[in-house]
Amino acid sequence: MSGAAARFACALAAAAFLAASTGVRAAEAVPTEQDRATNARAVALAEQLRCLVCQNQTIADSTADLAVDLRRQVREQIAAGRSDSEILAYMTDRYSDFVLYRPPLKPQTVLLWAGPLLLLALAAIIAIRVVRDRRVATPPPPLTDDERARAKRLLEGASDSP
Repeated sequence: MSGAAARFACALAAAAFLAASTGVRAAEAVPTEQDRATNARAVALAEQLRCLVCQNQTIADSTADLAVDLRRQVREQIAAGRSDSEILAYMTDRYSDFVLYRPPLKPQTVLLWAGPLLLLALAAIIAIRVVRDRRVATPPPPLTDDERARAKRLLEGASDSP
């Protein structure tokens, strides 16, 4: 083997070694639960998603089995290289807008946004009517002479008994 051929073979071997070691480094960069940036991103996404079992908690706060599965799905989506908007779109496609802790305002979700206000208005109307009815209550009609005499007899009879 000539000197040029040997140098070429060495250069080729060095290039192959560098290519192989670069692949090893790339494999080490796969997001894991120990990766702080990935973990922070997963938590931020989990705080945007509602637990479908608890409904008043995010999946980050919930300990329900479904919330654990949803957090795992979020981590899998992150590991697959999807963006936050793609992950949220995947979740809403699968579970509807109800999975979002702050669903967008659109015709299908208007009741989610207006529901609490409607319930508050309904409670206020009922309270106003109850108060108004109590104020307007008419006094009972006065007793007739016969009713007074009967009441007097009943009261006298009650005071005589031991």
